[in-house]
Amino acid sequence: MKVYYDDEVDALYLKLSDDLPEGVVELAEGVNLDTTSDDQIVGIEILTASKKLDLRTVLSYSLEVDKDLITR
Repeated sequence: MKVYYDDEVDALYLKLSDDLPEGVVELAEGVNLDTTSDDQIVGIEILTASKKLDLRTVLSYSLEVDKDLITR
């Protein structure tokens, strides 16, 4: 997953896949899912993002990995 934030327009984009989006599903005003033709979600767009969530929680991260996944 890649996270992009454009502070000029206050838009956050979560890129979930390298597949190209072919459609959009609006979940709420300013919250959109980018989808492929077979309804796979490839991205999430949030407009006026700073008013909808705390950007500090999205633009910083921690990673917890199950040890069993690494040893497989």
